[in-house]
Amino acid sequence: MAATRLVAEVLINRVPSSACTLFPKILLPSSCSAYHHIHLKHNRCVLHQTYQVQSRSVHFSVPSLQNKLETGHDAEIEILGKQYPRDDFTTVTPKILSRVGVSLQNQNHHPICLIKERIRDFFYTAFLNRRGNPLFSIYDHLSPIVTTAQNFDSVLVPQDHITRKKGDNYYINRDMMLRAHTSAHQHDLVQCGLDCFLVAGDVYRRDEIDSSHYPVFHQMEGVRLYTKHELFEKCKGGSHLELFEANSARTDLKQETHTLEAVKLVEHDLKETLIRCTQHLFGKDIETQWVETTFPFTHPSWELEIKFHGEWLETLGCGIMEQQLLQSAGAGDKIGYAFGLGLDRLAMLLFDIPDIRLFWSTDERFISQFQVEDPTSVKFKPFSSYPPVYQDIAFWLPTDYESNNFYDFVRTMAGDLVENVQLIDDFTHPKTNRKSHCYRITYRSMDKVLTLEEINEIQDRIREQVEGELSVQVR
Repeated sequence: MAATRLVAEVLINRVPSSACTLFPKILLPSSCSAYHHIHLKHNRCVLHQTYQVQSRSVHFSVPSLQNKLETGHDAEIEILGKQYPRDDFTTVTPKILSRVGVSLQNQNHHPICLIKERIRDFFYTAFLNRRGNPLFSIYDHLSPIVTTAQNFDSVLVPQDHITRKKGDNYYINRDMMLRAHTSAHQHDLVQCGLDCFLVAGDVYRRDEIDSSHYPVFHQMEGVRLYTKHELFEKCKGGSHLELFEANSARTDLKQETHTLEAVKLVEHDLKETLIRCTQHLFGKDIETQWVETTFPFTHPSWELEIKFHGEWLETLGCGIMEQQLLQSAGAGDKIGYAFGLGLDRLAMLLFDIPDIRLFWSTDERFISQFQVEDPTSVKFKPFSSYPPVYQDIAFWLPTDYESNNFYDFVRTMAGDLVENVQLIDDFTHPKTNRKSHCYRITYRSMDKVLTLEEINEIQDRIREQVEGELSVQVR
């Protein structure tokens, strides 16, 4: 009955503050067709719900790649039925927005969904509360449309940090964007009272074009918070230990507010949990190693590497959550850890998938390989080996040139027929100091042989339109 009342509250987009502690334990069904975004408004939990447009269509009122405003016109972008104003910071493209709402992490039998479910099942069975229920809750329908404050400020990313670059992110406008990481939801979920949760979803970053990079990929995030009692209850003499200390300094081992005892216990739990999860995915014999690193929202921080086919590969990042983040979210009396991993990368490793574009394939020959009773042993069997077609393009660069703008332009013009875009020449004129780039574009379809005629037609359109879109001069 309580759950029914909560659903009723959701339908009117408002959860009473008294339900804030109940909400974390309500698991939204994976078949749900709505996106949910949680934040606090006027000190009350609000659950915004935007229903998925089944055609996933995106309307651009001004169809320019760089989304430039036309004088005298109100330029807007419609995403999932809602209008967003466009401005000089807009970098989203029709190609990218066509992926919003697909949610591969929730499509049954899709390899991205299978990896998510295996990680979820590990946490559901490994961590139970005193009633025998899963300690961790999972949120995999949160809207990818977030504010820049959620994506950056809430996780303490400095204003001048390189990850905020316009050339690296898909901005809707200066205030709104497609999330660049699932960490964009950390602050809001903690503020709503959650202390153990997983978040899975699609994330968006402007990037190069090759077989392992795609501008839309999928992450899974985990957070666990501890009270003093929870952390020290199993320690001999734990009642005399403290989470925090005053007049302390930040070191490589801990933050200035934490006691070393608290940090070491949380670090032990974090690393043991992630090693066990990795063994759950790759087997008990997988070799692992920890590498120290830095993140804006954790300290100390580590990356976990696995030895796979003789090479060390980074699989996830993690660390002790910055206490400033927890304090701003109303959980300043707790200490915690956070981790994040890439579902696409894990799926490519575990299923032997050679090209990241395959995740977006609707070819039955791809999908049917994972529609089996036990997908843990599935190894992808290539169903096509079509020849590539190569085309080169060279142009003089403007002073404000960003290579990611060209990659996005090529994706918009050619879609997933593009397998790779490689910079093969970087030339500076000795007299004028003008810079020129030459790129080799590799076209290859995953389900048919491409003809020179159709590729020449695409390449001609790229040559014709790139000058106007990116202010370059084709050579």
